[in-house]
Amino acid sequence: MTEIISSLADISDRYEALFVDLWGCVHDGVSALPDAVAALQAYRQKGGIVVLVTNSPRARVGVEKQLISFGVPEESWDSIATSGDSARAAMFRGVVGQKVWFIGESRDTRFFDPIHIIEDPVEIEQVDLDQAEGIVCTGPFDPLADPAEMRPQFLYAKQKGMKLLCANPDIVVDRGESREYCAGALARLYTEMGGESLYFGKPHPPIYDLARRRLAAVKPGIPDQAILAIGDGIHTDIQGAMGEDIDSLFISGGLAAAETKTSHQPDPDALSAYIQKEMSNPTFTIGKLR
Repeated sequence: MTEIISSLADISDRYEALFVDLWGCVHDGVSALPDAVAALQAYRQKGGIVVLVTNSPRARVGVEKQLISFGVPEESWDSIATSGDSARAAMFRGVVGQKVWFIGESRDTRFFDPIHIIEDPVEIEQVDLDQAEGIVCTGPFDPLADPAEMRPQFLYAKQKGMKLLCANPDIVVDRGESREYCAGALARLYTEMGGESLYFGKPHPPIYDLARRRLAAVKPGIPDQAILAIGDGIHTDIQGAMGEDIDSLFISGGLAAAETKTSHQPDPDALSAYIQKEMSNPTFTIGKLR
């Protein structure tokens, strides 16, 4: 059974490093969450290392710029691992072919910018669906639209045997007070329809491999038992940590605020019912990161 704690400081001395989710934990998609920022800064001041591990389809540089615009100071983290970095590397290795149909907003077209860490990268060409070998998805065309609107295109793609590269396995996020669909919602639909989706963010192994490399670049030799994963996604952050055998801190006041009846802290009975229903077992739980 998960242990409800009152602050990160209650347990932080047990860990040398944190893998911290961003959306719903450090910012709300609009601005920084001050208590979370203060907690991360205090942890780093005591010598802890913070790696931000995000399912953002953007490259690390893009996430850094976004954090600055949200008011998250650089003093609150050491490095960043993004789903976008893992997915871009796979795309330029040709996992969904050379000619790809792109699903996403125009702001995410930099996903196709050249990458310099892959030897002999594939020259990716964006084409219409009827000319494509595979699909690259950074998110819906319209994040407020029902993913089911994509069924006709997905039926065609499935019949052609196309693979879908999902750059963000999140199903939904809350931008301020609005809930939006992410690439994971489309990938889930495609899989349910019989298509093949490839994932590179939480809870899947590639992003944790990247996070460990980013951590080792700051301080080598930190074992998994000295890492705490923090996040509000029970099926991404917590499931991923469990799969990697890493301790976790569940932020119940994010995506699951209603189900866990979280205001300042979760209702213990509601929390217990929720994690049992989701067949999850976070090591610790707190209402908000602080």
